[in-house]
Amino acid sequence: MKTIKVALAGAGAFGIKHLDAIKLIDGVEVVSLISRDLAKTREVADKYGIGHVATDLADSLAMKEVDAVILCTPTQMHADQAVACMNAGKHVQVEIPLADSLAGAEAVVALQRKTGLVAMCGHTRRFNPSHQWVHNKVTAGEFNIQQMDVQTYFFRRSNMNALGQPRSWTDHLLWHHAAHTVDLFAYQTGGSIVAANALQGPIHPGLGIAMDMSIQLKSSTGAICTLSLSFNNDGPLGTFFRYIGDSGTYIARYDDLIDGKDNKIDVTKVDVSMNGIELQDREFFAAIREGREPNGSVAQVLPCYYTLHQLEQQLAKRA
Repeated sequence: MKTIKVALAGAGAFGIKHLDAIKLIDGVEVVSLISRDLAKTREVADKYGIGHVATDLADSLAMKEVDAVILCTPTQMHADQAVACMNAGKHVQVEIPLADSLAGAEAVVALQRKTGLVAMCGHTRRFNPSHQWVHNKVTAGEFNIQQMDVQTYFFRRSNMNALGQPRSWTDHLLWHHAAHTVDLFAYQTGGSIVAANALQGPIHPGLGIAMDMSIQLKSSTGAICTLSLSFNNDGPLGTFFRYIGDSGTYIARYDDLIDGKDNKIDVTKVDVSMNGIELQDREFFAAIREGREPNGSVAQVLPCYYTLHQLEQQLAKRA
């Protein structure tokens, strides 16, 4: 089996999650690490045995041995960097969101169709065993979703990342955190989103973004979704998904799942790992080896970005 050689851009909290995941996958080697601070990048590279470090993605794209790139960079860089990777002939997985605009997302999808390269976006909820378990029930005809009730709550009144370190960019409730649920709702119901509505709270004077948001969605299947998002919430933190259906209620938190009576559901046999990021990366590399479209391809997730664009326009009119 030929080793897939990978360049990873972004040595922050999420980049490290991918580095930890890739260590568990046979036949894959990270050969280049790119991040803004060269000293910190070298430190991380040394820890993971990565031979090449750079502060410019172009340096890694110039390496002939690099087959694929994983982008864990600031949101506003995703679309342009994904395009650069494919123009260099590299397969690419870009962390969620695919872009911070519809035009950016469309440009990535158009180039993927032209090149035929594997291009995937990190919509991790498709891969978490908890959500996979529900998806399998739906596709087997054993569970029909009537409603999804989702809470995405963080405490981000200062611009910090998941490791508690200062961020060089501003995160976004709509274009990042809502993207998870908008895509998952369509994926889990098996329909398309036919109605969407959004309201947002006050704009933070320093960060320049809304810190609270409420979104309603309707699927072509008839199912509805209510999504509440906040950067003002002082615990508990994370995202909680309640699936209300015709044959049960299930509550998912990342890779864990319980039913409506608080009984834990064993999802350890759903896939080869309980780590959603690892499963996402396994799908990316498998698609490269097998020459096929991955689950979570940029084309599959593009409808999510049409909905986000529609919601952004709504919010702008109401501002």
